[in-house]
Amino acid sequence: MLSASADLAPRGFRERVVAAVLRLGLRLALKPKLAPDVPIVEQRRRFLQLARLTWPRDSKVEPATVGGVPGEWVRAGAASRASILYLHGGAYCVGSAASHRAITACLAQAAGMPVFSPDYRLAPEHPHPAAIEDAIAVSRALATQGPVVLAGDSAGGGLALWAARAVPASRALVLFSPWIDLAAAYPPQGDATLRGDWLAACAHHYLAGATPSLLEIDFAGLPPVLIQAGSDEILRADARRLHEALARDGVTARCEIVPGRWHAFQLHAGWLPSADAAIARAAAFIAEALAR
Repeated sequence: MLSASADLAPRGFRERVVAAVLRLGLRLALKPKLAPDVPIVEQRRRFLQLARLTWPRDSKVEPATVGGVPGEWVRAGAASRASILYLHGGAYCVGSAASHRAITACLAQAAGMPVFSPDYRLAPEHPHPAAIEDAIAVSRALATQGPVVLAGDSAGGGLALWAARAVPASRALVLFSPWIDLAAAYPPQGDATLRGDWLAACAHHYLAGATPSLLEIDFAGLPPVLIQAGSDEILRADARRLHEALARDGVTARCEIVPGRWHAFQLHAGWLPSADAAIARAAAFIAEALAR
């Protein structure tokens, strides 16, 4: 099912104002730093610096190690035997469990489930397949403790797919703006957050000569998949292509293209009403999958 109709269109005065402010802020404060000529260390620092502004104050965060990979548990509400493994985005080079706490905290609260977000190894210090190995190790460890849902944004969405193929025990996948084609040539200016030349540089750091492609693997046997992306984002085509590939292999999948929204807009949950609504739909999808 592909959803890109008016029923997903953000509405309301607060939505318009907050979206305009966020879009401008991303273009001025973040996008210039996510560039090939900016040192990776500086990119990571700015990403985390801005993310701290959106951290929910009522979430319970516990540093932990799962499957030999450090990260953090984010909990909200009652305990649950099921858990969510959330793999952060950042083009395999930036980002962390902490930088994506706005998503993990809101997802934990909406789904009523604990979320583990690992600090998987990043490139260029740790190129392919380090990130995939870490995602698989955490997925295997969590699967021994109870039902697991795999989720992630951007590069983390791709990692969730690799982990689901290697550990066929997950109950559902939730993918926000998944990056699945690291060889694609994206528009130079991209969207409010990403630049095509930055994605190409990060792909070069991460792949280090390897050529893995999510578009060439067999998705048959995967659990239900929810894909969300924005109509204005640079990876919109990736979302559609992945949806087509999943349908080709007989996987139950839904793809939501939210009008007027940028890459991984769910990072603004708690501030942007359309991000809250997207998280709520993801939580409902997870509940439905677990009920099966």
